Amino acid sequence: MEHMALYRKYRPRSFDDVYGQDHITSVLKYESERGRLSHAYLFCGPRGTGKTTCAKILAKAVNCDEPVNGDPCGKCFKCLSVDDGSATDVVEMDAASNTGVDYIRDIRDEVAYTPAFMKKRVYIIDEVHMLSIGAFNALLKTLEEPPEHVLFILATTEQHKLPATIVSRCQRFDFRRITVDDIVARLTYIAEKESITLEHDAAILLAKQAQGGMRDAINLFELCAGGGHDVTAERVRDILGITGMESAAKTALAVKAGDHGALFRAVADVTASSKDISVFWQELISFWRDMLVTKSLSDAAAYLDLTAPEAEMLSQTAKNFTTAELIYQSNLLDETLVNMNRIPQIKRNLAEMTLVKMSSPSLDASADAVLARLSVLEDKIKLMGSSQKSVPATAVNAEDKAHDVSESVAEAPAEVKAETKKPESKATGGKWRRIADKGEFIEKIASLNPILRGFVKGTECFVSNDGSRAIVKVPNSFTAGMLAEADSMATLTDALVLCGAAEAGVSVKIELGEVAESELSLMDEIEEL
Repeated sequence: MEHMALYRKYRPRSFDDVYGQDHITSVLKYESERGRLSHAYLFCGPRGTGKTTCAKILAKAVNCDEPVNGDPCGKCFKCLSVDDGSATDVVEMDAASNTGVDYIRDIRDEVAYTPAFMKKRVYIIDEVHMLSIGAFNALLKTLEEPPEHVLFILATTEQHKLPATIVSRCQRFDFRRITVDDIVARLTYIAEKESITLEHDAAILLAKQAQGGMRDAINLFELCAGGGHDVTAERVRDILGITGMESAAKTALAVKAGDHGALFRAVADVTASSKDISVFWQELISFWRDMLVTKSLSDAAAYLDLTAPEAEMLSQTAKNFTTAELIYQSNLLDETLVNMNRIPQIKRNLAEMTLVKMSSPSLDASADAVLARLSVLEDKIKLMGSSQKSVPATAVNAEDKAHDVSESVAEAPAEVKAETKKPESKATGGKWRRIADKGEFIEKIASLNPILRGFVKGTECFVSNDGSRAIVKVPNSFTAGMLAEADSMATLTDALVLCGAAEAGVSVKIELGEVAESELSLMDEIEEL
């Protein structure tokens, strides 16, 4: 039996089988069921999203002998003849190959004749934007007022190239890129039907690589399953030459740390594995874009197709960069990809030089590089003001706290409670403020000393109203000991100043013990930062 490509074998036969285009298929079903069809349709959208498939389904639906709720039955002679391409009254033309006016003139002459077997003669013109100006002019009048037994369906991936006169005479539908979830669901269904083992992570990788095209996803899946192999995430990476998010994250951290050795090793590893550097570079571009989204939006998950571990890895990596740095570095990545495509012989050199430049903005005199350096200088200027005031930061020794836990637990809340109980606290807004959203505070700590990030997450931080004092409540003596060290105290002081929570020279005090539930009601008047 002759082999049939999976994307052809599993091409949808009805509107209900089409994935990810419900906003279009629901309208087409409604119009087909009630006989309220337009004389011409324009299907626009990226490749592999179902334009030609929906055109063929619509051609069957309008001619089917026994339609079911607007869907073709798929069993009658007319449906079967459209499926196997033998229907003479359904003409599919590729405008990319037939751009001349003569082909359109032939169609214009044919429309005068009634269909041989079907109810309507259907003309499906794919990649219609490729027609010449003369062909468009020849099509215009026929498209505007075709006979009742004729239906035109135009499909294009570049609707902006169509004359406005053509677009205005059609009912237009815009096909969207298919979501990762829809592609994964379809690949899983095909894998079950074909008895092919498909890992969920592998399906997600294939869906992302397809960039919203179902046909591309199915083709990539068939490629990875070739030779009877199970389709695992590792096999997908090997076949498609992708390195994964972990590699991109390590490269990003090496850029931030200025670790040139790690950057050269990353490029060398890609080259040694015979993977295309351009593919690796596109992964870096996507990773930097995702970091920028995470940095800019509170609901970044709505714009990113990531698993929970991937989202956490992305978030933690993005905290090491400022927005100005990400924009500058993203522009460098984009420019380098253009140069790689223009001069592919020096891809490796371009990759290495760009990564070094990204890690050292001082090597670049462009406006974006200057802005990236300025964002770092702003933090340093704030810290210079802190050092000039030279107000000492104090800490409670962890061993002393462990010696008398009960006293240390009571001390800070007592200080806070005594001040928040005052009648005038409501008028003054309270003398202490709680840092409720510690995101920026933790981000600054991560940029100064990444090791302390995990220790600060479980703490409560209060800052006096004048910004001169801060109390950090820690859950255990080990954390207290870590934060009480001189370097850690300096990091806490600098981070409080940089995030705007305290004034330069703030005095920081470490207190052992969590805030008890009974104390929360007494601290309600504390203003939250």
